[in-house]
Amino acid sequence: MTKTTEIRPASWWRRLCQVTDRLFICGDLPHDNGGFRRMLQEWVDAGITHIVDVRGEWSDESRVADEHPHISYAWLPTHDNGGGQDADWFEQGVETICDALADPGARVVIHCHMGVNRAPSMAFAALLELGIDVGDGLAAIRAARPIAAILYAESAIDWFAERSDWTTSQTGEARMRVRAWHAENPSDVRWVISRIRMAEAEAA
Repeated sequence: MTKTTEIRPASWWRRLCQVTDRLFICGDLPHDNGGFRRMLQEWVDAGITHIVDVRGEWSDESRVADEHPHISYAWLPTHDNGGGQDADWFEQGVETICDALADPGARVVIHCHMGVNRAPSMAFAALLELGIDVGDGLAAIRAARPIAAILYAESAIDWFAERSDWTTSQTGEARMRVRAWHAENPSDVRWVISRIRMAEAEAA
């Protein structure tokens, strides 16, 4: 296992990370016009057809429409205050992602600001809906994106449990599996975020 402090978080911030053959995670598009166009073009070149933006603080919908109107853009905002995401947020996001993936030619990128918690947690919820095991889903996300902490995974479990009519015992077992995975695969989230913030400040 690669330790968090052995990676360079800033180099992963805006790197398009492939979780499955058609599902990706990333950080946000740059604010400056040149960087925005270059990175969006990278997504287009990678075959991205749908963007699911889960930031509560910003939306690039109009800018994306101006540059590449063929891309479908869903803005599904949520907070980044330590978890407790609403079930409706997961419901809307997973429905949007799965509807897109019903088209065999579609490729979806989910992104938040840094691609550390919100986007990876939504991707985890989508993997659950797609039939991926709890541990396998978490492992796939971390393997694709080493800076992904996925700290809101338990909220995703709660949403999926209610959707799937799980018993209290089944839900508790799944939550324990998430906690065990995090204990076995720790991430120094504060350090990761601090390094990305430093890179963000330098670029400003």
